[in-house]
Amino acid sequence: MGKKFKPLTPKYPHMLHGGDYNPDQWIDYPEIIEKDIELMKKAHINNVSLGIFSWAHLEPKKDVFEFEWLDKVIEKLYEAGIYINLATPSGARPHWLADEYPEVLRVDEKGVRAHFGFRHNHCMTSPVYRERVRIINTKLAQRYGKHPAVIMWHISNEYGGECHCPLCQQAFRDYLKEKYVTVEKMNHAWWARFWSHTYSSFDEVESPGAISETAINGLWLDWWRFTTYQTTDFMKNEIAAVKAVNPEIPVTTNMMGLYDGLCYPKLAKEIDFVSWDSYPYWHVPNENVKEAYTESFTHDYIRCLKMKPFILMESTTGTVNWRPVSKMKKPGMHRLAILNAIGHGAESGLYFQIRQSRGSAEKMHSAVISHTGTENTRVFKEVSELGADMKKISDLIYGSDNPAAVAIIYDKESKWALNQSNGPRNCGLDYDGLCTQYYKYFWQNGIGVDVLDSSADFKDYKIVIAPMLYMYHNDIQDKLRKYVEAGGILLSTAFSGVADENDLCFLGEATDEKLSDVFGMWVEEIDALFEEEFNETFFGNDTYKLRELCEVIHTTTAETLAVYGNDYYKDFPVITKNKYGKGIAYHIAANCEIQLIEKMCSLLAEEAKITGILGNVSIPDGIGINYRENEAKRYIFVGNFSDKEKTVSLSKTYTNILNDGVVFDDVKLEPYGIVILEEDV
Repeated sequence: MGKKFKPLTPKYPHMLHGGDYNPDQWIDYPEIIEKDIELMKKAHINNVSLGIFSWAHLEPKKDVFEFEWLDKVIEKLYEAGIYINLATPSGARPHWLADEYPEVLRVDEKGVRAHFGFRHNHCMTSPVYRERVRIINTKLAQRYGKHPAVIMWHISNEYGGECHCPLCQQAFRDYLKEKYVTVEKMNHAWWARFWSHTYSSFDEVESPGAISETAINGLWLDWWRFTTYQTTDFMKNEIAAVKAVNPEIPVTTNMMGLYDGLCYPKLAKEIDFVSWDSYPYWHVPNENVKEAYTESFTHDYIRCLKMKPFILMESTTGTVNWRPVSKMKKPGMHRLAILNAIGHGAESGLYFQIRQSRGSAEKMHSAVISHTGTENTRVFKEVSELGADMKKISDLIYGSDNPAAVAIIYDKESKWALNQSNGPRNCGLDYDGLCTQYYKYFWQNGIGVDVLDSSADFKDYKIVIAPMLYMYHNDIQDKLRKYVEAGGILLSTAFSGVADENDLCFLGEATDEKLSDVFGMWVEEIDALFEEEFNETFFGNDTYKLRELCEVIHTTTAETLAVYGNDYYKDFPVITKNKYGKGIAYHIAANCEIQLIEKMCSLLAEEAKITGILGNVSIPDGIGINYRENEAKRYIFVGNFSDKEKTVSLSKTYTNILNDGVVFDDVKLEPYGIVILEEDV
């Protein structure tokens, strides 16, 4: 039975519908702002994000603050029943700040300081920048922090990037001193004797990059960890300024899904709830279903950062402007995408943007209100209809849980190390793609999945899958060993358990550090295959292709379920099963096609006695199923992400809450159609 979560935004405990609004672009057109608010009401919009890039209009000169225009906009919105996510504007500094204090601009890895321009090119170490951000944030909090319209603080915007300026270099050295205490410990952790790169003092350390050190993997890892640390510390300073005025207003920051530049679990600890900006690439020929389960995986990853519902802070109503081919969403796709997000734990459907910009880089990015400025567009009508749907389901679903019996380990630091491992294959190892392929079977069959990093606790899951977990850290060996010993089912794949938290390879054959006792085998070597090469294996009455990486393994206590069909390691194990304690540990020693992955996931589900939420029914390809539940009801989201009509057979009667209808026997879904089925828990 699912739990009921407390509201993310207590001042307005309902599904949020709306998005980024930039009235500062229209200050000279007051009639447009009036019209926008009128159209927002027609589109059932109840929430907007304000001030994200408004610093130059809020503080046009140093210590000269102009809030009157924002006062008027907030009052007009509130009178119309529209609540505010008020942003701190640190994502794009005004020109005067860069002119007076050049240190606030970032330096790239070649030592070149950026000119003023673009956004997010500020140094997060700069004391000057931190102080100016504190001042503007405090002014905003003092003026609006207790306004009844303001329901959350939108802290900055899409934190990311790195700076290599002298201030950041010294902060990095200080970070390393605190972590390692002695330079000798740092040298050992980095294996710095390689190529005679031993450091004599912390003062010799420079950030890795194009004109400095590139061969020490431990240095790269610590630099990326430092970047996360420094970004988090900068964000904490922003939060402190607004919380000092009114600690009751929750804070969030909008993340970017599976973005590699930061370790989001660390940022998530410092905010009240997580939000993210979702821009999947819909309608690429033959790729829409793959995009759908990748997007769903990302929703679950974001939800699990706090293990509670999240805010979908940005999405697009139609097309973006920044892809090589920026495709419009086909009819129905927008509704399907937003309701799918809600099914995975979102408490909102918010967009970039409310009104389309007239000029500059984002003028061709879709919006609720297009350049026509009217309601007579397909996009506006679809947004309005979705707004009505969200209003209908809000009181039913808001705050509901996403129970999961399966966990997939998606570990950002391990991915950093994997991508920097320098062999055996320096191309084509798609860690994200592999994780989402293991996710697909459960997504299609309506089996809940939590996406967790290695710091999590796995004891309550029936199945744990660890695709290509190259780096073992956060005591993962001890946690997984206890998990299997207590009766859990674990699956590992090729190129896992290779190195420790410093990217130092584990030594020895069958060792506890590599979990050799749990898996009952050890890896002798890894063969890397060219793109056109493949091996194969016969398993479950079918033959499957094996690609990219093939481990040559030796079993100790494991049972061999399948063997290689070709090459010098023909007849060596490729799929193994080992009983350990009360549980079972499987290992797949090669990267394989998705059909074998789905076969293995089906085997795991059968072993764990897990069935899909709709029971033992056949689910057509292209259908994605997820569900939320509370103490009384379960809500099952069944979406068709294909361009063909699909029928899903049912084993019982449900109510479709989107149209107050009763469904029996089967559900027919048009292309990009979705239903939400209600049942008692």
